[in-house]
Amino acid sequence: MTLPKPQTSGAKSDGRFGKQDFAYLQAEDAYRCPAGERLPYRYTNEEDGKMLRRYWTTACQNCSLKSQCTTGPERRITRWEHEHLLEAVQDRLDANPEAMRQRRETVEHPFGTMKARMGATHFLTKTLLVDLRLQHRLHVPRLDTDHW
Repeated sequence: MTLPKPQTSGAKSDGRFGKQDFAYLQAEDAYRCPAGERLPYRYTNEEDGKMLRRYWTTACQNCSLKSQCTTGPERRITRWEHEHLLEAVQDRLDANPEAMRQRRETVEHPFGTMKARMGATHFLTKTLLVDLRLQHRLHVPRLDTDHW
C-alpha cells in the first residue's frame, strides 16, 4: 500500500514543531523532543474505538524552545497502538518517492473522473459500507463504458 502518513497536528501549520519532529524511541517506549528531552509514556485511553497512548514531560516549563513547541504547560504526544504500521508505510514511501507519482497516475485518476462526472458530490454515504459499495458499483461501469 502506498500512501503518505497523515499529519494530524495543527502545530506545524502554526509554525511550531509537529509530531514528526519528535523521535519515537521504541526500546524505551518514549519520545525525544527537538530539545533532547524524553517524553515518557504516561497512560492509555480509548477514543473512537482506538487505543491511544499518551506521552509528555514536565521539563517544558524551563525549555528555551517551548514557544516553538507548545502553547500549553507541556507538549503532549499521542500514539495510536498501530502507529508502527503507518510508520512502516511511510518508510517504504520515503525509500521510493516515485511511488506516490505512480499512485497518482494509476489509482487516483479513475476516482477523480468518477467524482467529476458525479458533479464533484463524492459518494453520498460515508457511514454504511454496504451503501458505499453499492454506489461504487453503480459508477464504475459508467467509467468503463465512457472510456471505450
